[in-house]
Parts: sequence; structure tokens; C-alpha cells
Amino acid sequence: MAIIALVSAKGSPGVTTAALAAALTWHRRLVLAECDPAGGSILAGFLGGALDGPRGLGELAVGELRDGNLETAFWSQLVDLDAPRRERLLLPGVVDPAQSGSVTPLWQRFADFFVGLERGTPPYDVLVDCGRLHVTNPPWPLLRAASVVLVVSRSELPDLSGAQATVKAIERDFAEHRVPAGTLRLLLVGNGHGRAEVSRALKLPVIGRLPDDPRTARVLALGGTVRAGRPLMRAAGALEVPVGALLERRRARLTWPVAQGVPDAL
Repeated sequence: MAIIALVSAKGSPGVTTAALAAALTWHRRLVLAECDPAGGSILAGFLGGALDGPRGLGELAVGELRDGNLETAFWSQLVDLDAPRRERLLLPGVVDPAQSGSVTPLWQRFADFFVGLERGTPPYDVLVDCGRLHVTNPPWPLLRAASVVLVVSRSELPDLSGAQATVKAIERDFAEHRVPAGTLRLLLVGNGHGRAEVSRALKLPVIGRLPDDPRTARVLALGGTVRAGRPLMRAAGALEVPVGALLERRRARLTWPVAQGVPDAL
């Protein structure tokens, strides 16, 4: 249940930066999964490519298609961002967009597996960087399985126009697949129109805003020392509270009928 998916509004960058900042500041145990069909960037950028061999979503997909051993292979494909604690883990994305062809048939398989991680020992939430929807073979099953979907957009007019198109596309898909309402929120980046104004215009709640912080964004993109006191990191850390509250409300709605002894009441 605890999948938190981030998706970019058309033309708006910043999803990977937001997801990585959250992964490095939130207190909950989590896996950050780069599921952008256009390719991941954290391994080559923030981590400087310094690993002992190929690792990540592409390798996992090839192994699953060949051997069907996702449950055991998954943990060997992760990178510990906070070694050796294994509380902030990264599943790097595909290195080459051409690899997305092997991943596409497995989006639903990955979605089902990620949902189950919350019930593991120890349990993990999953932050999923879905990139942009306007690409070939977007990861729709991951969005449908998410307890929270954050549409990341800058708050200037051109970006908000793209955000509106993205929100409508997600709402149409969710209605078609009967995804319960209440999972979708906006996450704004930078200055521009106010939260209330944007929320009214797009008819969607704004869960938070990340400030322009070029110095920290550059570190998250290219590597270096992450400073917890920087504005971007503080704002990303603060997102854990409203996201956690949204998760708890959704969990309560899903478990209330059983707790009350009224199966299938809702």
C-alpha cells in the first residue's frame, strides 16, 4: 500500500531531484526506485557511477524474464544510500532507454512486488520516480498501485498548463481502472503562483512546495556533499509529514470496514 509515486508534468523537470531529496531526508525506511522509461540518472550522477558492476531495474527485468526470481534477485540490485544501515536503498533505473523494452512487460509485476514490501521484515515504503508520462510505455501500473501520486510541476503558467494536462490524463486513467479517489496531489517547485491559486486552477490539493536551490540541486544531480540544512533538503524533509498523514488516512479508509465488522461496506 505504501507506494509514493512522483511523476513530472509535461515539460517540467525536477522529479528525480525531489525524489532523491525525499529519500535522503525522510525518517521512514524506504526504497527509491527509478522507474523512468527514459532512463535513470542517480547512479551516473549523484553516485558518480562508482559501483562494482551493472545493477538496477534493467538487470532485474532481464533476470525476471529469464528466471522469474524477482523476490530473491531484488535485494542484490539495490544500492545502500546510507551504508551500512540499509534504511535508504536505491534501485537504479535503466542505463539505456532501449532497455525499457524489457521492463515494460513487467510494470504490473513490479507494482505488485513493491506493494508487498510494506509487509516485509523489515517493512519498506517505496518512492517511485516515474519520470514523465509523455514517453513510450509509461509505468501506469505503478501509478495505479500507489497510495500517493505527486505530480511535480513548477508554478509558472507554461508549466501549470502542462501539469493540468498531466493531471487530466492521470484522472482519466484512474477512472477507467477504478483507482480509488484521493491519491493525487500537486508538488510545486520554485517561485510563482501561490499554492491556493494553483490548487483552485487545477482543482487538486497542493501538498507542498520545494524552493529553488540551485546549489543543492546540482549536488543531487552531479554528486557531492549533501547539506541537511539547505532549503531544498529542509523542504523535502518536511514533505514526510503531509505524505505520511495522507497514507494513514488512506490506510484507515481501506481497513475501516473490516475493523467495524462490516465487510464490503464501502
